[in-house]
Order: sequence, then C-alpha cells, then structure tokens
Amino acid sequence: MAHILVIGGGIAGTASALALHKAGSQVTVYEAHPEPAADTGAFLTLASNGMRALAQVDASAAVTAVGFPLRSMRVLDDTGAVVAHVPLGEAADPLLRYRCLRRGELAAALRAEAAHRGIGIRHGARLVSVRDAPDGVTAHFADGSTATGDLLVGADGLNSVVRQETAPAVRPSYAGQRVFYGYTDDPLVAEENGQESERITMVRGSTTAFGYAVSPDGETYWFARVAGEPLAADEIAHGTPAHWRDLLLPLLCKDTTPAAGIVAATTDRLMVTNATELPTGTPWRSGRTLTIGDAAHAASPATGQGASMALEDAVVLAKCLRDAPDTGTALSRYETLRRPRVEENITVSGNLSRGAPPASRPGRGAPAPRPGDEELVRHLAWHTDLWAETGGDRP
Repeated sequence: MAHILVIGGGIAGTASALALHKAGSQVTVYEAHPEPAADTGAFLTLASNGMRALAQVDASAAVTAVGFPLRSMRVLDDTGAVVAHVPLGEAADPLLRYRCLRRGELAAALRAEAAHRGIGIRHGARLVSVRDAPDGVTAHFADGSTATGDLLVGADGLNSVVRQETAPAVRPSYAGQRVFYGYTDDPLVAEENGQESERITMVRGSTTAFGYAVSPDGETYWFARVAGEPLAADEIAHGTPAHWRDLLLPLLCKDTTPAAGIVAATTDRLMVTNATELPTGTPWRSGRTLTIGDAAHAASPATGQGASMALEDAVVLAKCLRDAPDTGTALSRYETLRRPRVEENITVSGNLSRGAPPASRPGRGAPAPRPGDEELVRHLAWHTDLWAETGGDRP
C-alpha cells in the first residue's frame, strides 16, 4: 500500500486525501495552521462538476449539510433590467446542483469526513522543505519533525511551499481585478432580493461585476469584481469594512441595480483580495512530488471554478494512481488529462478579469484537446479505468 503525504488541509488537500484513501492508499494530511476555529471568510460556489467529483468519493452528504443549493441564474444589466434567467448547471439532480457556501465551511466538512474515515490530519505542521530520493520523499517541518512517503502531494494553495520546490521561478501574478466579498442579514435586503429561492443574480454593472444570492435564512452573500491597480498587501491587512464599503459604493451608485443597497447594508462582514493567477505552463511535478489545485493552476475567480477544479484534480489523481502500473506513469497520465482543462480555465478567467477578448491558443496546429462534458464525466466516474482507456498494458 502506497503511503502518500498531502501538504495542506484545505479543500484540495482534504478532498485528495478522501479520494486517495478510497483508491486504497495510506494517506496523512499535514496542515500548517493549528486546529482550525470557525472561519467565516469568503464564500464560493461549487459548480455541478465539483459536486460530481464529491459524489465519486462519497462526500456529497457531508457537503450538502452546509450552505444552500442554487438552481438558476438571473442576469441584470446596469439599469436593473433582467436580460437572462436560466437553469444553473445540472439543477435537476439534487447531488449535482450548484452549492453556495463559505470556504471555511467546505474545508471543515471535508476534514470532518476525512477524520470519520480514519484519515490522519496533523495540524500545526508547517512545511519548510522537501527532499526527494529514489526510495521515497521526505517532508521537513518547521518544528524539526519529518515524514517520509512514496509520494508527496502539494495542495498548499497559491503561495505553495511545495511549488517552490518543483517550480522555484514561478510567482503568482495580479489578474487585473480587486475582489470584494460580503454578507448582510438585513431583512429588507433579503425581502427585496430573495423573492425566488435557490437563485444567484449576476449584475453587469457599468464599472463593476456584481453577484449575490440569498440563503434560506435570509442572509445575503455577495461579491464584486472591480478593475484597477492591485491593492497593497499592507492596505488589505489593515483596511476596515467601512473603508472597503467607501471604495465600492461610489462605483455601484452609478447604476440602478440592487448592488449599492446590498453593500450599504453590509456593516462588518466585508473583505477584499486581489485576483491572482499562476502562468500556464507552470511545472507541476518533480520526482515524487506533485502540486494540485491552486498550488498548481490558480486562476482568477471570474469563472467561479477554482474549488471545483481542485475537486476534479483529487478524483482524477486518485484514479490515475489506482489504475496505472507505476507512480511515474500515473503522474504523467494525470497531467495529460488535467492540464488542458485547468489551463483553459486560467485563460478564460484571466480574460474575464481583464475585460479582454477570448485569447487564441498558441501554436499553429489544431487546438489542444480539452475534456468536454462526456469526457469529464468518464474521467470522474469512479468505476472507469483511466489507464485501460489509453490502451496501456499492465505488468
């Protein structure tokens, strides 16, 4: 039985631990932060593809116990007029419906499920370096402890320590937008904007992209994406909710949409970050070390696919390791399957953030293959063999 070290106890790391454990590996997760407390943080939407990945590792119930489903999307223009109202994802299937939830809630639900299955999670284990050898890979932690396994999976996010080992020259870059997140439980806001349950509304403002959804409890979750120069790290660290509200409201007040009223009603739960991405072509692996999720292919949040892509990674990686004849072949197969899809997301999301037209693919030949819906369903389905479909022979 292979022993796999997973660095990072967030969404990508814990989901990969669940998938690898189901595939028959011995897994231990190492998380830098101490035992987590309640985390409000920013929220996210899990798309149908992410929910499908969760279903393959039997984690649907754990995740649908938090957050709320989204069945449709309404689009408003800058006058507040409805320009579209469409079903969202695979809304007919309760297991595959989009889900809106706080990032911390999702991570906590996955960690609880991992603990329930007996997967070890060690908190307070801050990685400082990785040593790769022919017979194993060793993680060195800040407290002087070490751990050795057959494979190390770096799921430690945008500022990945593992990536510094596999691609030391790669640095995250600004993707062209500041992203604001907030929550308000103002009953008037909920009453005005929550007439239809399980709906997310996207507002195409004159200067700002805005979105919001109202939970069954009457809490409004919202985000705003604003083009401009990146905010300084010090300003983000020390800015107050009132400061962010004052930056955002003048932009929203230019339009006659619900956005300004929602933000004005938000008092203390308001945060901001710079949209950030990694360049396509970033190396993902070296020897027995591999990065996944944001550590490998972080994209701006414009497509709302970051968490869902990480969940896909977890399932496809576990299946490749299960099905291929050896670890090196498995990692090559994984990269072949995943890179076109996730790098397409980086490109599309970056173009949306920058307001640029769709970029043409590099090279003179045909576009690189990208898994479509049917291919993705097959890649994720637990019963399909990702090695056999290539015609590969087993030893």
